[in-house]
Amino acid sequence: MLGTIIASIIIFGLLIFVHELGHFWVAKWAKIRVLEFALGFGKELFSWEKGETRYTLRLFPLGGFCRMLGEDPDDLPQEGNFQEKPLAKRFGVLVAGSAMNFLLAIVLFALVFFLLLGVPVTDSPRVGKVVPQSRAFEAGMQENDLIVAIDGVKMNDWNSVVSKISSSPEKEITIQVQRDEQDFFLSVVPEEADGRGLIGIAPVYEKYDFFSSIMLGFNYFFFWIKMIFVGFYQMIMRIIPADVAGPIGIVSVIGDVMQEGISNLFTLTAVISINLGIINLLPIPALDGGRLVFLLVEGIRGRPVDPKKEGFIHFIGFTVLILLMIFIAFQDITRLNL
Repeated sequence: MLGTIIASIIIFGLLIFVHELGHFWVAKWAKIRVLEFALGFGKELFSWEKGETRYTLRLFPLGGFCRMLGEDPDDLPQEGNFQEKPLAKRFGVLVAGSAMNFLLAIVLFALVFFLLLGVPVTDSPRVGKVVPQSRAFEAGMQENDLIVAIDGVKMNDWNSVVSKISSSPEKEITIQVQRDEQDFFLSVVPEEADGRGLIGIAPVYEKYDFFSSIMLGFNYFFFWIKMIFVGFYQMIMRIIPADVAGPIGIVSVIGDVMQEGISNLFTLTAVISINLGIINLLPIPALDGGRLVFLLVEGIRGRPVDPKKEGFIHFIGFTVLILLMIFIAFQDITRLNL
């Protein structure tokens, strides 16, 4: 339990730090004065100052903020005021938090392949793994077998192997493999799954392939973006039940995933980071997306919305979000029988 709590604090801290760091970096680039960079909410545990910015660590590690001059309507119109910067720079500051969460997800996915799992070697038809009790296993296929041909068709790479097997669900195929400089012929009937044939083999994986790991990081990022939006759509259309987890539920999931290995923990952190980035861009008052809506309105009408009116709308949005978090936390506690 203690390990789960520590891991959760590290994960939440990392996601929040990276998000706020995005706002901080772009604000500094835009020459906007950052008054405070904070991790957590509530009582200050300790703080220090460097230049014009005060850095604080607070008691509750479930949030953070990057307070800039001009965000408060009562701030004096001094140099470095957020509200006085061009629209494009303010837009960039607000988007930067989510952009950093997306970048973190790509880096985490890439690290999983680079350090932990390795990158699939697709230019060779050599078998890297045979799933126990699979049809390939029952036919006698072994790790490190080189697939020479399937039904007499020469296999030059792993993609050709996948294509041939996938196109033969529940049809017997003859696989010629080379093992210890000897050729063997194995008869296998691929199992059908979603209209494709599978026999339970995987390619060879190699670690420390930098560029391939980066490419896979991007591929997995876009895959999960698609899956998240598909999930949102299915919940809205009531195709699947709405199942939303708050911090308590996420801590429980982290505890379960920790038992499955570090690679799964990295992947979970990346997926949470993507979700955090997307949610912050939704047009909800008090979130970055809500503030972006006001910037778009300003760009359309040529003048900003009254800061006090905008602040009041964000306050209402923040209150609703707090109530929603309390409701979700109650659901998490009920679900987990805490």
